[in-house]
Amino acid sequence: MITIRKATATDRDQVWEIIREVIAGGDTYVFDPASPKEKMLAYWFDPEKHTYAAVDNDDVVGTFVIRDNQPDLGSHVANGAYMVSAKAAGRGVGKLMGEYSLQEAKHLGYKAMQFNFVVKSNQRAVQLWQKLGFGIIGEIPDAFNHQQNGLTNAYMMYRQL
Repeated sequence: MITIRKATATDRDQVWEIIREVIAGGDTYVFDPASPKEKMLAYWFDPEKHTYAAVDNDDVVGTFVIRDNQPDLGSHVANGAYMVSAKAAGRGVGKLMGEYSLQEAKHLGYKAMQFNFVVKSNQRAVQLWQKLGFGIIGEIPDAFNHQQNGLTNAYMMYRQL
């Protein structure tokens, strides 16, 4: 059974393996596939973010962060980023993390959630967020340099909580 909890320092190595695996393809996240562990863990575990782990027994199989989308007068809108281990693909981990994050964001006081950059060709993510009530509110032409497809559009997606 998969549970979700706040990520801890002891999760860092497993979270890094998920991050490394996800960015290696250069097809869903803007991070350089060669990004070093220290850089990525500093980003993912930044104190301004709420970092979570999806855990199956003692294995971290997914991770996500919630943070303010913008500072100050825009801080009532959450932003999130999500990664699932390939070994857990197709098991509903992304959906579970998405549902949990929406409830958690509301609990943290956010009024809405916005994703500023969802790669258009990442149809699994686009479809998941649409199933969870997000609408596409904008499209950025040629925003992502997809490692296989070249310049690719990105969506902005939004939903109220």
